[in-house]
Amino acid sequence: MKSMRKSSADRTNIVVDSKLVDRVKRLAKVNTTRDAVHVALEHYVRSRDYSRVLALRGTGGVTTGYDPKAVNPAR
Repeated sequence: MKSMRKSSADRTNIVVDSKLVDRVKRLAKVNTTRDAVHVALEHYVRSRDYSRVLALRGTGGVTTGYDPKAVNPAR
């Protein structure tokens, strides 16, 4: 787990739900609360970062002027 951490980190004191932290520890297979919080924050950020998906816009996934009704008029 330590290899995932960046060298610069801010130190803070927070109050967290111990049951939730224990659940993250179990799911992420980490032993410390610090690692559990780090994994949870990384997951949260990754799950909401759509920049790589949006970068695919215009790369050929759908042809300009594509009309799905023309392909399948029964719908």
